[in-house]
Amino acid sequence: MVLLGTIVNGLCIIIGTLLGKLLTKIPENTKETVMKVIGLFVLVIGTQMAFKSTQMLIVIISLVIGAVLGEWWDLDGKLNSLGNWLEKRFGNGQEGSISKGFVSATLIFVIGAMAVVGALDSGLRGDHTVLYTKSIIDGFTSIVLTTTLGIGVLFSAIPVMLYQGVIALSATQIDKYVSSELLDLYIFELTATGGVMIMAIGLNLIGLTSIRVANLLPGLLVAALIVTGYYFVSNNIILI
Repeated sequence: MVLLGTIVNGLCIIIGTLLGKLLTKIPENTKETVMKVIGLFVLVIGTQMAFKSTQMLIVIISLVIGAVLGEWWDLDGKLNSLGNWLEKRFGNGQEGSISKGFVSATLIFVIGAMAVVGALDSGLRGDHTVLYTKSIIDGFTSIVLTTTLGIGVLFSAIPVMLYQGVIALSATQIDKYVSSELLDLYIFELTATGGVMIMAIGLNLIGLTSIRVANLLPGLLVAALIVTGYYFVSNNIILI
């Protein structure tokens, strides 16, 4: 089943959120410290991912163009608007709790190599190992995020399953059109570009910055387009 890993990932986020709601008596100082620890861990993961690139110039160009497009389209505003709608629909009087939890968790769980690589493995080889591993990590992370950011974390399961599901389903056909060499280039540069975004999320969680990470998301698409052009030019391939 192509979507099995994606479904398990979503369920782990939901279960982790529900477990996190049971841990309501954690002192605020402890929650704050734990959140900063998660931020540091996310920062380390992002740093490791960023160095996967074989062409760092592609990464910086993708991020700059992606940031311009993201600001133009106001993706961060739209994502926060969705979070605010969830706040009004399901909120319990704690202003901003659902919106912040939804936005933060969505960015953490969606942006990253494991989401892309895991979904590709599910679609190309029917191997869900990477997504199972990601599910465990996301499950534990959602427990801690829920204790600090609230029930909004639960709703992040929806974009996670949609995002990974689309990649997995598309990957079942991608090998007919994309060579293994080009696919490897995609993975390296998308991983590195996503890694910088993950670093930004970590810095935000620590409280050092307030980067509008959602507005950087178009950088992933830009990176894919640049990699495609680079591959065809470097291999002297002419499209007719």
